[in-house]
Amino acid sequence: MDAGTPPPLTQRPPLPQRPPADPLHQQGNGDCVAIVAVLFSVIVIFSMVLIPSSSPNLKNSLTILHQVPEGHVGVYWLGGALQKTTTTPGFHLKLPLITHYEPVQVTLQTDLVRDIPCGTKGGVMINFDRIEVVNRLKKEAVFDTLLNYGVEYDHTWIYDKIHHEINQFCSVHSLQEVYIDMFDQIDETMKDALQADCTRYAPGIEIISVRVTKPRIPESVRRNFEQMEEERTKVLVSIERQKVAEKEAETQKKIAITEAEKNAFVSKIVMEQKLMEKDSLRMQEEISNAMYIAREKSLADAKYYQTMKEAEANKLMLTPQFLELKFIEAISNNTKMFFGNKIPNMVLDQRLLGNFLRDLEERRNLEA
Repeated sequence: MDAGTPPPLTQRPPLPQRPPADPLHQQGNGDCVAIVAVLFSVIVIFSMVLIPSSSPNLKNSLTILHQVPEGHVGVYWLGGALQKTTTTPGFHLKLPLITHYEPVQVTLQTDLVRDIPCGTKGGVMINFDRIEVVNRLKKEAVFDTLLNYGVEYDHTWIYDKIHHEINQFCSVHSLQEVYIDMFDQIDETMKDALQADCTRYAPGIEIISVRVTKPRIPESVRRNFEQMEEERTKVLVSIERQKVAEKEAETQKKIAITEAEKNAFVSKIVMEQKLMEKDSLRMQEEISNAMYIAREKSLADAKYYQTMKEAEANKLMLTPQFLELKFIEAISNNTKMFFGNKIPNMVLDQRLLGNFLRDLEERRNLEA
């Protein structure tokens, strides 16, 4: 083949081949992998053993295995950005240094606010040593609450807010009202005020209750209140004694009234008993009188009937013949003897009487 003739297209120059690997180079790569594995193991051991004894923030950033306590949820920040994902109580894994973790309580918790100074309407400075706020963060509102107000959300809506509300309350009320008259209303007032703002700006926070202790007042004012309380106590004691005396008098009055009513009731019963006895006696007398009248009437009727019957019998018996018979019997029984110039005319007279009666009887029969 000539020098000027181009080589055929089918012929190509040979490709360069990779030289065989150096055994020393392969051994160096294996050592690097082993070193990385050992370093990773050391980091894991350091994170699990040494980090828990360090500060909480550093521990939450560097640990891989972490625990979410019961009553909390796990909240995570990836590169400083809050994640919507939360974890339940238990053990969980995360990337160290990249992911930051914080447990957030979602059960009832009590925030204790101490040493709250405030001035009353009259200018007296008082101090509330202790106010307890029982609250709860709703589980479904953890992300929105932490996104807007951070992990220390309770500082904004409880600690700082309770200072503001206590000062607002004291500024419009006198010391007498704050310390005595309206002290029992402070708890509900604070609870309503906190809940109103939380409902408006942080609806995930629920205020359960507020407990307010008695405020500290200046010593001179406290002594005045103690003296006033002593005088008020004396007045109350005297009032109570008066009430007791009134109650005793009222009790005695009721006892006397009850006794009089009892006596009147007993007298009424005795009187009714006597009246009933009198009525019974009267009824007995009436019955006796009725019986006597009935008996006498019966006797009178019987006597009248007897007399009438006797009269009728006599009427039937008194005939002239019967009278003449009786006259003769009477004369015959007379044994007297009369001597003298004149003979008595009695016998003739009796005969004349018999004749008169006979004539009278005949006239009656004729008239009948």
